[in-house]
Amino acid sequence: MSDPPRRPENLTCVAIQNKSTISPAISCEWDLVGRQTSSVVTTYTLNVAGITGQNHTVQSTENKATVTLDVFPFHTTLEIWVEAQNKLGKTESEHLKEEAGVFVKTKPPPDVKFILEESFPTSLLINWTHPIAHTYVRLIYEIRFCPVGAQSWSYVPTGDTAKSIESFRLQNLQPDTVYVTQVRCKNARGGQYWSDWSANATKRTPDDRPTSKPDLWKIIAEGDSVNERRVQFICKDPVFSNGKIKRFDMRIQGQKDNVNNRSQEWESFPVSMSEADSSQQKITFLKEINLPHNKSVKVSVTAINSVGKSPEASLGISEKANEFALVEELKVWPQGGRLWLEWKTFKSKTVSEYVVEWVGADQTDWQRENRSTRHTFIKGHLDKFVCYRVSVYPLYSGWIGKPTSTKAFLEQAAPSEGPFLNVNGKPGCTEAELVWSEIPELSRRGFITNYTLFYTNGTKVHNITVPGNITSYTLTSLSRNTKYDTWVVASTIRGSARGFNHSFTTQKYAPGEIEGTVVGISLGFLFLVLMMMLLCIYKEDVIKENFWPRIPNPGESTIGNWSPDYPLKTETPKESCLSGITVLDVDACDGKCVLEEDKASLPLKTDKYLSEEHSSGIGGSSCMSSPRQSVSDSDEGGDIADTTASTVQYSSVVTSNGYKGQTPSSQPQQALFSRSESTQPLLDSEENLDVPLQEGSRQSQRFPQLNAQKEEDSQPEVEQQERLETLDFGPLEEDSELTTLTDSQAAEWPPAAPMSNYMPQLGGYRAQ
Repeated sequence: MSDPPRRPENLTCVAIQNKSTISPAISCEWDLVGRQTSSVVTTYTLNVAGITGQNHTVQSTENKATVTLDVFPFHTTLEIWVEAQNKLGKTESEHLKEEAGVFVKTKPPPDVKFILEESFPTSLLINWTHPIAHTYVRLIYEIRFCPVGAQSWSYVPTGDTAKSIESFRLQNLQPDTVYVTQVRCKNARGGQYWSDWSANATKRTPDDRPTSKPDLWKIIAEGDSVNERRVQFICKDPVFSNGKIKRFDMRIQGQKDNVNNRSQEWESFPVSMSEADSSQQKITFLKEINLPHNKSVKVSVTAINSVGKSPEASLGISEKANEFALVEELKVWPQGGRLWLEWKTFKSKTVSEYVVEWVGADQTDWQRENRSTRHTFIKGHLDKFVCYRVSVYPLYSGWIGKPTSTKAFLEQAAPSEGPFLNVNGKPGCTEAELVWSEIPELSRRGFITNYTLFYTNGTKVHNITVPGNITSYTLTSLSRNTKYDTWVVASTIRGSARGFNHSFTTQKYAPGEIEGTVVGISLGFLFLVLMMMLLCIYKEDVIKENFWPRIPNPGESTIGNWSPDYPLKTETPKESCLSGITVLDVDACDGKCVLEEDKASLPLKTDKYLSEEHSSGIGGSSCMSSPRQSVSDSDEGGDIADTTASTVQYSSVVTSNGYKGQTPSSQPQQALFSRSESTQPLLDSEENLDVPLQEGSRQSQRFPQLNAQKEEDSQPEVEQQERLETLDFGPLEEDSELTTLTDSQAAEWPPAAPMSNYMPQLGGYRAQ
């Protein structure tokens, strides 16, 4: 269902300039009101009527139409309206009744240009031409301008340009600054439409003396000596340099030693053309000095261009111990494509201004902030993925205070390369220390949050995460003699980068393990030896008793100290003991045997004698001992007592009543001692005094039986027994002497019949 047409609104009309006059075509537009349907079509009729009453119309189904007149009616009143009609009704818009010039839109002013005046460095003269003759339309103008590269325009007040003019002077401009300007115009008699802006006109203002100070700053580093600093002075052109800076003049005060005693003179530092033509703000290196820690210096700088000299800028560097830290709690963070800063301070009344400095890979820049500033952003150029060290310096009356610094990124990304991994020293058996180098700053592209260490022996991959400030880690619990592959991944908040693989093989034996084992075994063996030695020391008696039976020392016997003048007290023999009997031990292998009866025939010598007696009880109560034959080897004729120093003498007890004819004497005789020069040590039987005499007698009787048995193996045992039974003891004569065997007797040796095993003992004591 359709509605009647509604009244069109916002009717506007315009006549465009064509060449040097206005086109007779008038174009109008309006807004449609109400619903339009395809079943009920609304037709619009544009009507233009002049004073003459002539009406020009044109129809359209759209919301615009153009009426072409025969000629544009300058200085004539026109009436314009629109009628809307469909089958349901008809309506018309409001009537526009204005002078024809109101609907005119001219072209922009042509030939807009600047006229340079050297004597006026802060102004530029603009000139243009009227786009249409004043006979048709009287125009007014509007002017806007700005320095090249500016983001906004500056407009000349309309009161200064609301007249028909063809030139205008821009004032309060900056010298040596390139400006761009545009001009437009419209009918001064109520014209509704401004022309388009003219083409740009560009011009640089003339040079003038710099009106602002140069921006002086410094770069401080450690000097060649421990007690000095290396200071570089750098400078920016004044903000209002008003021309190209050709040179800087610098004066250093308070540091005569470093400027060759010319602290009051100015030094000139020319500015190269390459620096002057740089598109970025120029930073000029002035001079470098070595400043001791205990000295201060004040530097003054002026900038000179083609016209004159700038005001003087000064900067003071105090002694290192007197630098005050007036800034604290510095925070830096990126936001909205900018790097923002915030800090706190104390003693703010002494601060004259703050300097915000940022240092990148190869860039150093700074900006100055007001003393009341606590929150700002860096206005200079910053690159993405570059780490900047941002510092805030307090300045008090031109002297630099101690800064507060931190690091920040305008934007972070994943590292462009991974860390290089290596093994520190040689890997051990079960551990290896891995170290890796930090990624270069330009390749980090962000703050390293952590490192992830991966290692594998081919079967399973292990990983360990460490903080970003750690560049080494010791792997433990590794397998011996095993090859491992390792690599490190560095991570930022925006991603990670993996380094190259590194392989190493653990050792089979730890350093010093073999040596330690050998040393341990050696120490154990040494300990065992020491324990054995200690055992031998503490158990010496037991070991000697088991392995080295004790042999009596004849030198410790009391018989060695016996003297005829002081005879030893003899013990009374027991009744069952045969005292005064010496047993003769004859070796069958010698082929000689001395008969008891033939001993008396042996000649006696004064210096040598043959002793066949052995004591059976000297120094003790033993009745029998194993008989031994001892013959003195001394042929010198000296006293036998003189030879006791080299031989151990033995003595045998001889009873005073020797037996002759194997018949004991009825009269008791005094017991005498006979000394021997034999070196044969005493036997156990001679030391053991507790052996029964009867047992000793049986032992002494056993030896002749064995000897006789060896010589007469053909005789029956019964006959030997009878001969032993017929043995009778007879007393020896006290004056009987030993005689040698005759040749016939020696030839008959050994005798056919067994001889007595007992030698008759000589009565008395034989001189030694």
